[in-house]
Amino acid sequence: MALFELTLILLLIAVALTALSRWLEVPYPSLLALAGVGIAFVPGAPTIQIDPELALALFIAPVLLDAAYDTSLRDLNRYRLPLLLLALGAVVFTTVVVALVGWKMAGLPIAAAIALGAIVAPPDAVAANAVLSQFRVPHRIMAILQGESLLNDATALLIYRISVSAAIGALVLRDAVPVILLSTVGSVAAGYLFGRFSMVTLARIEDAASSTVVQFAGTFAVWIIADKIGLSAIITIVVYAITIARRAPRRMSARRRVTSYSVWETAVFVLNVLAFVLMGLQARSIVSRLEGQGQAEAFIFAATVLAVVIVSRLIWVAGYVAVIRWLARFDGEELRREAPTFRGAVLVGWCGMRGLVTLVAAVALPVGFPGRDPIVLAAFAVVLGTLVLQGMSLKPLLRVLNFDRDSTIDHEVAQARVAVMQAALDVLSRKTSAAAAVVREQYEAQRKIAENPDDAQAATEYDRLRLYAIKRQRDTLEELRRNGTIGDEAYHRIEEEIDWAELAASPAGSFQPLTTY
Repeated sequence: MALFELTLILLLIAVALTALSRWLEVPYPSLLALAGVGIAFVPGAPTIQIDPELALALFIAPVLLDAAYDTSLRDLNRYRLPLLLLALGAVVFTTVVVALVGWKMAGLPIAAAIALGAIVAPPDAVAANAVLSQFRVPHRIMAILQGESLLNDATALLIYRISVSAAIGALVLRDAVPVILLSTVGSVAAGYLFGRFSMVTLARIEDAASSTVVQFAGTFAVWIIADKIGLSAIITIVVYAITIARRAPRRMSARRRVTSYSVWETAVFVLNVLAFVLMGLQARSIVSRLEGQGQAEAFIFAATVLAVVIVSRLIWVAGYVAVIRWLARFDGEELRREAPTFRGAVLVGWCGMRGLVTLVAAVALPVGFPGRDPIVLAAFAVVLGTLVLQGMSLKPLLRVLNFDRDSTIDHEVAQARVAVMQAALDVLSRKTSAAAAVVREQYEAQRKIAENPDDAQAATEYDRLRLYAIKRQRDTLEELRRNGTIGDEAYHRIEEEIDWAELAASPAGSFQPLTTY
């Protein structure tokens, strides 16, 4: 019971800190991790130990699927060069540099040093997105950071698995290439097959609650199966999510989709806040294991790794941007137009906060692994240090960089809205009834608004009238229940109908009713 009560308290603290982070415009993971550390050192605070394998499946799988589901294949293809240079090049570069530091400074065996480099190499975009989403930064930068966060963990964890196996004598490093190729190809194929099978299953389920439960169960099952058979669980989940995202819209009813989206949004939020708070709570156990001789050296080593991780990413990003801009001078108009700017390079380079994957991978090292305690401490220092140093300074950095407000998505939304409104008008053009004329009028009004991107979120005159009438409907429904004319079952059925009508009439992106007319 104590664990349950503590979980409730942590959730409430996390919600309060998340609200504070929005007010301060700082990443909520930074405040959550600091709060976890603070709670961890409170006298009498309980120590919560989480099985690393469970943590990966519980916290990483749903969050990764949610991010991958919204990933644009068009953007992944459009920005494939910077994504490849970040998700593969930056991870390998950081791994090599950190491995050299671990080998020279801490005397780690080369395989253990590579494992340390792989642990701290992949940034987590959750913290960066928490701040960047509050600003209108260029769409290109957001797309690159989100795409990187999907792919870099897979690269790092493949290197991590191979180096750990080599360190304990279960694998020779020269045999790593076949393992990587088999794992990558097999993961892509498995993710696609799992996605197709999932859609066949979900198409047969009509109940919204059952469908949502199956979605969560399927996500965990895909992760566990992929991990058990030696595939990359991250690559498998990413391909699985993208496959579903491409096929689900025509196979799921609107009711199931709205329900599942709301549940997923809440679940992912809860998992994120719990993950970062629990991550901070590990601080006391990590420090306690290093008490005594060698503690000072371990802290110096951890601080050095933190500095190396931050600087190596900045160097790598600045270097590849300089090379691309130099090549763009000789290679046509398109490359010059798509060439990254140095302002963008500064932001991408600074958005290198590490997260749960780094800490869980460190804790998952086998007992007796060479240099395990200094590695775990260094990983924790990198996670906490990057969340605080880089996360807290993102807002002032964005003010200094002063990017123009990006309206790419707004224009794409307006363009799509005009097209779908015109499609409705075309199909109704053959209908001559009075009702069809009224519906055509409404679509015409909505199309005119959509043709102006600046007013794309506005409500039409019809919508304002409908929302005005819906407010009166709600008042009447409340009165019917209050005076005993109808019971609660009838009340909730009509309430649901009115809710759907309000959603349909509300301006896109805002479900708040317009209470005045």
